[in-house]
Amino acid sequence: MEEPRRSLHKNYHDKHYGFPIHDDDELFGRLIMEINQAGLSWETILKKEESFRKAYSNFNIKKVAAYKESDRERLMNDAGIIRNKLKINAAIENAKAILTLQKEFGSFENWLQQQHPKTKEEWVKLFKKTFKFTGGEIVNEFLMSTGYLPGAHAPSCPVYNTVLKKKPLWAKKS
Repeated sequence: MEEPRRSLHKNYHDKHYGFPIHDDDELFGRLIMEINQAGLSWETILKKEESFRKAYSNFNIKKVAAYKESDRERLMNDAGIIRNKLKINAAIENAKAILTLQKEFGSFENWLQQQHPKTKEEWVKLFKKTFKFTGGEIVNEFLMSTGYLPGAHAPSCPVYNTVLKKKPLWAKKS
């Protein structure tokens, strides 16, 4: 039992955590996962990642933004994901917010990049104004895990230099 758990965490730690994401749907997917992690272990979320992808139309922002009441009911009945009404509603409303950002900035990624640099506190304030269900820990983890804030890996971590080679925004000179 311990080995699959370590392997799940190792794969995420070594290949995803802290690495920049340049695809808006994947950024949205990470936001959904971080929101759903609130109050739960990251292991629980990693185990359910494929179910989240399936339930939320492979994190397709346009499709999720168009979800109707029947989709909300479907998600509430999907045992493969976290069945929390506030988190489900946040995913749908956040998809709509991202569509608005895409119209104004060209992409969700461009919006994030144009906000940089900000302190964690400034990011949290901005996210709370822009999105649903985004408290300090959710925003911090989302931004660290996608390369916008430092801290995903300590300089002594073997993955640290690999992440640096991918040029996370926090490592670029302003």
